[in-house]
Amino acid sequence: MGLGFAVELDAPADLAHDASRADALVTVRARPAGEAAPQAPTAEILIMDRSLSMAGRGKLDEAKRAMCAAIDTLRDGTHLGIVSGNHRAEVIFPPDGGLARVDAAARETAKARVVSQLAEGGTAIGQWLACADRLFATVSAPGSVRHAVLYTDGKDEHETPEQLGAVLAACTDRFVCDARGLGEDWNYAELLRITEALHGGAEAVVTISDLTEDFTRLMRQAQSIVVARVYLGLRLNERFRLDFVRQTRPVEAELTARQPHDGETHVPLGSWSPDEARQYQVSLRFEPASLTVDENLRAARLTLHAEGADGARGPCSETRSMVVRRRAAAGFGIPRSPNLTRVENERELGMAMRACADAQQRGDGERADRELRIAVGLAEELRDTARLRLLRSVSVTGPDGRLQVRRDASRGQMQRLGLESTRTAAPPAGAVELPSLDGTLRRVCSRCGTPASVGTAKFCEECGHRFGDGPANDAPVDAP
Repeated sequence: MGLGFAVELDAPADLAHDASRADALVTVRARPAGEAAPQAPTAEILIMDRSLSMAGRGKLDEAKRAMCAAIDTLRDGTHLGIVSGNHRAEVIFPPDGGLARVDAAARETAKARVVSQLAEGGTAIGQWLACADRLFATVSAPGSVRHAVLYTDGKDEHETPEQLGAVLAACTDRFVCDARGLGEDWNYAELLRITEALHGGAEAVVTISDLTEDFTRLMRQAQSIVVARVYLGLRLNERFRLDFVRQTRPVEAELTARQPHDGETHVPLGSWSPDEARQYQVSLRFEPASLTVDENLRAARLTLHAEGADGARGPCSETRSMVVRRRAAAGFGIPRSPNLTRVENERELGMAMRACADAQQRGDGERADRELRIAVGLAEELRDTARLRLLRSVSVTGPDGRLQVRRDASRGQMQRLGLESTRTAAPPAGAVELPSLDGTLRRVCSRCGTPASVGTAKFCEECGHRFGDGPANDAPVDAP
């Protein structure tokens, strides 16, 4: 198979007497299984938006340049197809249908077909993806990596959300798709919907000339994939039912697909490369009265399964057991898992960022400002410096001394805020300093992690710890 998988389970055993839900965090780490992980057969489909809106500001020319660079990056032997999309989908390479093996001649033919495309028509992303799915179906090699990448500069206006949803449901676990929003006029929620269903990543490319570098990087990443399809297998105790599985790191995503397989429920996790780590939240529901008090009970067994070179699924990790114990006490007195609490707070942060972006774009400045302040507070509490910097980039101090969204923030910036809302950070190893509006770094208490409200604070407002009496990172540091 080429990769070894390690599974770590963080599942608090104690449940309150009146609890009806049990949660676990599952961390999966992939490592090369041997000297060098063998490369799986790869099929790549490039999907280019050639709708009429691409004609302006040199967008289509830059996109063609990016597509050609991606083609040059592919290894010889890769199966390649190119879909040109507007309100329809057309396979422009190979000219005789199916997929073609990449070699020097194929590269030149493919690039010539890309360069010849003209901008016209509307946008129907579901049709593009359905076309890619039909092309991938022509790849007969079992265990093949099937990866697609698309960009769009507009909204999915020539099909209904229900039509797009039906296509995504049909394509789930059939291929992985990364998506890029080009310029400022696309819809971040549509890209997140696509990449959530198809286990890809969504990013904003506001500066059009950045697309070439981005596509080249994407191709290199896609060619590092070793295992095409991995599944989280869940075998539940009859007293429990699966509520949800959600990816929590490095990107939040609802995993809604379910597949019965040999008495287990399999949840597709997408494709994997060496040295990847992802985290998932598994939530089970039960009737409180169905659990005996103070009795250890195995709620579920969790095992990873991978698709091998022969196309068959087999276990690829040790089995972990989720054990719970219903206590006689009600909710109070049962300690909460710090890791699960952080995950819930990260989810709240993402929701606030999306609510801020949505409110700003519909002209509700008051709601946008309120959600911004909530998001900044959560980012500071979590010490999530990446999302905090993004929030600061669209913030300004208002006349009342409180943060508000910059009135000149561009649509592209707010779209990026929406996309990045799902990108979570690993918990910091120790206390860190957080950026403030004036460019300085704020003190964070090394004892309890609470940010100081002002840079000159000498004591933590939460626990009373004196800054300077503990680790050196209590001290403020000026930003360069």
